[in-house]
Amino acid sequence: MRLYGFWRSTATWRVRIALGYKGVEFEYVPVHLRRGGGEQHTPAFRRKNPMGHVPVLECDDEGHGLRLAESMAILEYLEERYPDPPLLPADRRLRARARQLALLVVSAIQPLQNTRVQLYVKEQLRADEDAWTRHWVTSGLTALDALTNETAGEFSVGNTLSVADVCLVPQLAFARRFRIDLGPYPTLLRVEEACAPLPAFVAAHADRQIDAEPALT
Repeated sequence: MRLYGFWRSTATWRVRIALGYKGVEFEYVPVHLRRGGGEQHTPAFRRKNPMGHVPVLECDDEGHGLRLAESMAILEYLEERYPDPPLLPADRRLRARARQLALLVVSAIQPLQNTRVQLYVKEQLRADEDAWTRHWVTSGLTALDALTNETAGEFSVGNTLSVADVCLVPQLAFARRFRIDLGPYPTLLRVEEACAPLPAFVAAHADRQIDAEPALT
């Protein structure tokens, strides 16, 4: 199994967590999103994902080659192929809420913050891409904290890890990188604290990846 990604890509990060939590061995192949205009735009990578973004998962599934992009599709695939330990609750209603929280991050926050949007805001609209990003991430986290507060126990949905937590932790790391005050989101911070020492989260952290870059001072 091979995962193409970028060390601090939140979408790649959440897939690394899921793979680690489920105990799936994989080869990590870095794709630099900035170098040379972005390696995701090369013809070779576009053949893997015509949308030109990470992550991309390649694997063999019972003799059939599979190439899969979009992090939620990958997470759902991993859940079906490796159901133990689960990342979706057994209860139907809680399962729906876990998906809701995950999709709030994946569909309502992350698309507005990703690299190509930031570059478009900066280069084409001649606007402040950092202000844009902080506005939309703050708006999304405000909603996420309110919704998570309705279901949270130790984790986002009760006392068992779920796909909601897998999506939350990288998102909070992104918010810190853009100097967003996380104080107004106590529920999210409490869940993050519960996740932080778990081996899958430790191993998947951006700073531990082979393509991680030193922080600028």
